[in-house]
Amino acid sequence: MTPEQRVVDLRPRTILRVLLIVLAVAGVLEVIWIARHVLVWVVIALFLALALDPLVGWLQRRTRLGRGLAIGLAYLLLLIVIVGAGATFAPKLVNEVNGFVQALPDYVHDVTHGRGRLGFLETKYHVVEKVRKQVKDGGATKVLGLSGAALSVTKSVITIIAATVTIVFLTFFMLLEGGAWMERFYGLLPERSQPRWRRVGHDIYKTVGGYVTGNILISLIAGVSATVVLLIMGVPYAVALGLLVAILDLIPLAGAMVAGVVVVLVAFLHSVPAGIIVAIFVITYQQLENHFLQPVIYGRTVQLSPLVVLISVLVGAELAGVLGALAAIPVAGAIQVVVRDQLAHRRTGVLSAPIAGGVARPAQTE
Repeated sequence: MTPEQRVVDLRPRTILRVLLIVLAVAGVLEVIWIARHVLVWVVIALFLALALDPLVGWLQRRTRLGRGLAIGLAYLLLLIVIVGAGATFAPKLVNEVNGFVQALPDYVHDVTHGRGRLGFLETKYHVVEKVRKQVKDGGATKVLGLSGAALSVTKSVITIIAATVTIVFLTFFMLLEGGAWMERFYGLLPERSQPRWRRVGHDIYKTVGGYVTGNILISLIAGVSATVVLLIMGVPYAVALGLLVAILDLIPLAGAMVAGVVVVLVAFLHSVPAGIIVAIFVITYQQLENHFLQPVIYGRTVQLSPLVVLISVLVGAELAGVLGALAAIPVAGAIQVVVRDQLAHRRTGVLSAPIAGGVARPAQTE
C-alpha cells in the first residue's frame, strides 16, 4: 500500500501576508542599521537619565521646585562638578601628556639602538626594521591618503560635538517627559493589569538605575585609588593612567583587566619595585571590587549569576561593541524582572484556577 500523501494548500492571502511580514521585518532592520548611530545616542541618554533621575527627585523633594527647574539645577550641579574636576586635574593631565610626548623621542632612540627597558623590542623582535619596511612599502599610499585622514578626523570631531549636544538635550527631555510617557503606556493596558505592569516597570527602573549609578561610583573609586597608588610609587602619568582606569572600569569584566595590564606595564617601565607594588594593588583591588564593592553598591538591584553576566556581556559586545557590553547587564537584569513576573503570574494563575464542579483548587505548598 502506498502511504497517503498530504497536500498542503496555501491560500494566496496567507502567502501575501507572510511576504508582507518578511518585508516589514527587513524594512525595520534596515532602518535600525541606518539609524544605528542615533540609536546609540538614545541609549546613552537613557542611561544618563536613569543615573540623574534620583538626584532630580531628591532636588524636587528638598527644594519644592518643578520638574523642569529641578532638572536644570541638577545639570548646573553636574556642570560645576565637571568644571571643578577639570580645573583640578586638567593642568596635571596636560603636563603629563606633554611630558609623555616629549619623552617619546628618547623611547624611540632607545628602541632603535636596543637600549633601555624597551630595547628588547629591537634586539629580539627587530621592530625598527619591520616598521621601516612597512613605511617603505606603503609610504606613498600613506602620503596620498593624508588628506582623506584629515577629512576623517574633522568629521569625527564634528560628530562628537553633535553627539554630545544631542545627548544632553535627549537626557533633559527624557528626565522631563519620561514619567508622562510611561503613564501613557500604562494607560493603553487593560485596567486590571495596570498595577502589575507598574510594579514591573518600577522594578526595572530600580534594576537599571541602580546598576548605572553603582557602575559609575565603582569606576570613580577604581580611578582615584589607582591614581593615589601610582602617585605614591612615583610612576609618571599617574593622573592620566587613573583616568584610563576609571573609563575602562565602566566596561564589565574585560575593562578592569585591560586597565590593570596597562597600568602594571607602565609601572614596570618606571621601575621593577613600582611594577611589583602596582601589580599587587591591581590584584588586591580586583578581589575587593568583585567581592565587596559590587555586592554592597549594587545591593539587591541586579541579581544575576556570574554565568549570566559573562554570557550577556559577550553577546552585548559582539552585537554593539563597547556600548553593548555596557548595556548588557542592565538589559539582562530587566529581562530577568519580566521573566520572574511572568513566572509568578502563571504560578498564581495555576494555584487559583477552578477545577471541575466550580470548587477552587487549593494552594500548593512549595
